[in-house]
Amino acid sequence: MNIGILKEEPSIERRVALAPAGVEVLKSQGHTVFVLHQDGAGILLRDEDYQLAGATITYSSEEIINRSDIILKVSPPTDTELEVLREGQTFFSFLHLAISRRKVLERILEKKVTAIAFELIENEKGDLEVLQVMSEIAGQIAIQVGAHFLHADHGGRGTLLGSIPGIPPANVVILGAGAVGRTAARVAIGMGANVTVLDKDLNRLREMEHLFQWKITTGVATSYHIARAARFADVLIGAVLLKAEKAPHLITEAMVKEMKPGSVIIDASIDQGGCVETSRPTTIDDPVFVAHGVVHYCVPNMPAVVARTSTTALTNALLPYIQEVGEIGVVNALMKNPALAKGVCAHQGFCTNEVIGRIFDFKPKSINHLINNPATGTLI
Repeated sequence: MNIGILKEEPSIERRVALAPAGVEVLKSQGHTVFVLHQDGAGILLRDEDYQLAGATITYSSEEIINRSDIILKVSPPTDTELEVLREGQTFFSFLHLAISRRKVLERILEKKVTAIAFELIENEKGDLEVLQVMSEIAGQIAIQVGAHFLHADHGGRGTLLGSIPGIPPANVVILGAGAVGRTAARVAIGMGANVTVLDKDLNRLREMEHLFQWKITTGVATSYHIARAARFADVLIGAVLLKAEKAPHLITEAMVKEMKPGSVIIDASIDQGGCVETSRPTTIDDPVFVAHGVVHYCVPNMPAVVARTSTTALTNALLPYIQEVGEIGVVNALMKNPALAKGVCAHQGFCTNEVIGRIFDFKPKSINHLINNPATGTLI
C-alpha cells in the first residue's frame, strides 16, 4: 500500500506521525511511504534520515494525499486537507471530534473516508493504547511545567516544588488517577512534593496508594473535596478523561478565585475542552495566561514539547495497527482487530461512534454492521 505522512503546523505541533524506524519497517514489508519535505525538521530528523529508511520525499501535502491509501497525521485534518481526501482512504490522527466543529465531521462523512482516532483505539483491557503513551509523557511534563511556572520570574509564587530543611514542600493536587495522574504523581513524589490525588473511582485510588506505598494522600473527587484541595494547592493538575466526550468543568471559576495567588493550574484535559472553567487553549509558543491571579498552562498537545520522544513513543504504539491495515486492508483489519475498530469515528459516509453521533445529532451505525453489511446502510 501507499502510506503518506502529512506535515504539521510547526508553531502548533512538532510531533511527526511516524519516525524513520517505523518507515523502515513498513518499507521492508513492501509498502511505499511518502514523507513531506522537512517533516521532521522541528525535531532534528532530516529528509535524509527518512530517505535512508526508505521513504519517498515529496513537496506537497496534496500530492501525498492523492498518492496514498493510508494517511497519517498527528493533529486533526485541516480544511484544505479535508477537501483533498477521497472515498476509500483511511485517515489516522488525533481527531478530538467532541470539541471540533460540526463541519469537520460533515466533510469526513461526505468524503466517505475511514477516519480512525488515535485517542479512541482501545484494547480488550480497556486501555487506550495510543493515547496512554502520550498521557504518560504529559504527566511527566505537567510536573516539570508546574515547577517551572512556580518560579517568581514566571508569575508564580516563588515556591520550590520540593522541600529543604525547615521549609515544607509545595502541595501538588492531581484531579484524575488515570495515566496522566499516575505519572504526574510519580514525578512529583520524586521531586519531593506533597501529593494529593482525587478521583471518583475508589479502586483507582486504592491502586495509587499501593503503587506509591502510601506516600500520597487520596480523596474522592466530590465538589466539596475538589474545592478544599484547590485552596491549598500550589500546583493543580486537571487530568480528567471521558472517552470521546468533552471534559466536564470539575474545577469551577469560583474554586479558581479561592486558590493561592501565584499558584499554577495545568489543564491536561484541554484537548477535550478542559476540566477547569477558566481554561482556554494555549500554544507551545505562548503557553500560559493568568486568571484571578492563578497561572494557567493549557497547551492541548503537551507531548509536543518533547516532540522527539513523543514521535518515537507514538510510532511504537501506532505501528502494529498500520502494519495490520497495510497487510490485509482496512475492512479486514477492522473485522479482525476490535481495538482498531473502536477507534473508527466514520466509515463509508456513516458516523460510527455513539458519543460523537449524539453530540452532532447524527444517528450512528455500528462499524461491525457496516463492514459486514456494506450495502445496507442509509444516511440518516
